[in-house]
Amino acid sequence: MDLNRFQKTLKNVNEFGFTENGMNRLAYTETERNALAYMIELFKQEGMNVRVDEIGNVIARREGVNPSLPVVACGSHIDTVYNGGKYDGTVGVVAGLEVVRYLNDHNIKTEHPIEVIIFACEESARFGIATLGSKGMAGLLNKEVIADLQDKEGITLQEAMQSSGLNIDFIESAKRKKCEFKSFFELHIEQGPVLEEAAVPIGIVTGIAAPTRFHIIINGQAAHSGTTPMNYRRDAFSGATEISLALEQVVQQEMKFGTVATIGECIVTPGAMNVVPEKAEMKIDIRSISNLSKKKVKEELFHMINRVGEERKLEINVIELCDDVPIEMDQQMIQSLKSLCNEFNLSYVEMASGAGHDAMNMAKICPTGMVFVPSENGLSHNKNEFTPAEQIMEGVRLLTYVVLKESHAKHHSILGE
Repeated sequence: MDLNRFQKTLKNVNEFGFTENGMNRLAYTETERNALAYMIELFKQEGMNVRVDEIGNVIARREGVNPSLPVVACGSHIDTVYNGGKYDGTVGVVAGLEVVRYLNDHNIKTEHPIEVIIFACEESARFGIATLGSKGMAGLLNKEVIADLQDKEGITLQEAMQSSGLNIDFIESAKRKKCEFKSFFELHIEQGPVLEEAAVPIGIVTGIAAPTRFHIIINGQAAHSGTTPMNYRRDAFSGATEISLALEQVVQQEMKFGTVATIGECIVTPGAMNVVPEKAEMKIDIRSISNLSKKKVKEELFHMINRVGEERKLEINVIELCDDVPIEMDQQMIQSLKSLCNEFNLSYVEMASGAGHDAMNMAKICPTGMVFVPSENGLSHNKNEFTPAEQIMEGVRLLTYVVLKESHAKHHSILGE
């Protein structure tokens, strides 16, 4: 594999959206469109046919000896969170390109076509919904539910897609048939400390936790902070904090299932020091690798919302943004990755992913495998996110091996063919 070429490509794509505070390459923005255009040009330089589907996924295809066979696909995303890192998602996209470059460098033909996919809107940062592109590819989207979701500037998802030349009315056409795929693989940084602490270069993912997300709107009554006695108040923010702390206690009882909950956004209105808050809006993210555990937390959340609303005389509305199901990765793909690690002396551990990924939706279409490489200090969604290129290349090697194997590479000595 060409380490310098990989590093140069990763550096170049990360010039789009770079700021001193971190990467800001949000979904369906001009910055992301420019980065996608750069990647599309690189795909075309490798002789790949490129198309953009109705949800905005970029699909680059390297034809196989037998074009009628189902594709072997790999990929990830290049959109970021606010002030994010340079490696989350982008590593998997550049890795897919490097696999194709390797095949071309060595004039390797494959029986099956190969696709590298850049999924649209993987991050929930802008619109509160994650893995939009892979959900569209798997036929899991309802345009009526998502069209009016807004970002911080009040721009709707529908408007943002229009700015990218996409029509939300046609997103159902992004759905692909199961027969189109043989398998899918995603290479990604771990976004946690396990691999680094174990000093192991490869994580083979056995399952992916799934998020359930809510937008909670709490309405109370504005009042003067100095003249309103505590027992007369209908303080929306106090209600929000009580729900937050109660949720934390509930989730701590579910830690054995890897269940977590986060309230990463809270907006208080009118936002003045001398006014009792009239309104509070919270975004809640609950994740687990156990659907039963997640369901239990969800039920307890609704119970505490009802109790707080009644006791504090608050009107509380709940909007469910998503309720995804945890995914177990395909056992055959896990075994194939393990066998290749053993064959080529790559140390690995099997592990679950606490973060959601596009692979969890692709797993509903075809046999799917996922590979992690370490994250320095376990950091991700952070401007200091970092993985040494040498460690990434170990994952790229494994991705190359499995794509060669799955696509039935012709006359390639590395796999004894």
